[in-house]
Amino acid sequence: MKLYPLKFTPLFKYRIWGGEKLKSELKKNYTEENIGESWEISDVSGDETIVAEGSLIGKTLRDLSNQFQGDFVGKAVYEKFGEEFPLLIKFIDAKTPLSIQVHPSNEIAKERHDSFGKNEMWYVMHADKDAELIVGFDEKIDKITYKNHLKENTILNAMHHENVSKGDVFYIPTGRVHAIGAGVLLAEIQQTSNITYRIYDYDRVDSKTGEKRELHNDLAIDVIDYEVHSNYKTTYNLQKNVSNKLVHSPYFKTNILEINTTVKKDYSTIDSFIIYMCVEGSVNLVSQGKTYTINYGETLLLPASIKRVELTSKNAKVLEVYY
Repeated sequence: MKLYPLKFTPLFKYRIWGGEKLKSELKKNYTEENIGESWEISDVSGDETIVAEGSLIGKTLRDLSNQFQGDFVGKAVYEKFGEEFPLLIKFIDAKTPLSIQVHPSNEIAKERHDSFGKNEMWYVMHADKDAELIVGFDEKIDKITYKNHLKENTILNAMHHENVSKGDVFYIPTGRVHAIGAGVLLAEIQQTSNITYRIYDYDRVDSKTGEKRELHNDLAIDVIDYEVHSNYKTTYNLQKNVSNKLVHSPYFKTNILEINTTVKKDYSTIDSFIIYMCVEGSVNLVSQGKTYTINYGETLLLPASIKRVELTSKNAKVLEVYY
């Protein structure tokens, strides 16, 4: 059995803050309300996505890593992670704001939860007028003033609010407090981890449970980066028909391609799988003589053994993600 470009069946997640844009904008197929996240490629235990089509239909990432090893994920990736897939790929629609939250580092997540940490990044695909993200602090605080802010319900006053528009990029390292604001649709690339410490949730009651959601301030207080940073947004160049660097971290690398012709890609120097997320338009990928279409809001995984592909579009933007 041979590897080929793979699409996975997304998993749709109810969220207290979820809206309708995953369905109305990205044409996702579900009937539930308040779906906030589409998990496109996931190896989170209990939430594994499966191959949607072709001879490998029904297989999980773990199945594929077990069967194909380095041919699937890349030799170095397999040596480091074994059958654990290192990345979790999502589209997120926030109708109302997410909780203010923070993620632990690899070291703390391993010690406390036997999990990876959660470094992540966002690419904004749509933003309503005046939509914002909350990232980091605007004023220097320490643990004592932070606790006072929590007690007085004034933590939002200390945080950095940034108005956003389509195409904005943010890297969220572990320790950085953050929240997606109302009216934002984005692509999220992160480590495979479901560990989130919620520190403030607007005193909301979840209509499904009739209760407020749990806060994790005892866990969060030691992982927060209290420093004020001069800039939280990632700046980048956008040259057509080439890979433009967005975020290159120790945990994943993401580029963006704006395509208006045929682009030949050669990945022989990259020892990793490649994930494409289509964030505008649609693109045709040709591999081994077969054409695969990636529409707006769709994701495709290119196994590491496939080194050459052609991407063709009249007008598309695609995130290119690898380890």
